[in-house]
Amino acid sequence: MDLNDLRTIITTLSFVVFAGIVIWAYSSRQRARFDEAANLPFADGELPGELPADGSHKSTENSTGVRS
Repeated sequence: MDLNDLRTIITTLSFVVFAGIVIWAYSSRQRARFDEAANLPFADGELPGELPADGSHKSTENSTGVRS
């Protein structure tokens, strides 16, 4: 087995892994999960670290002098 055989095996294995990922991503079983993830930016709920919608966030200074 020489270097070219190893390169062929690695290339073939990489292609098979890539094809598997593509098939997994486009499978109909994943559609609902991916649709939900695609709509996350439009969700009304607040995420951790997000400012409240009413602007009631109070600025505080911690021990390092950084305002939040």
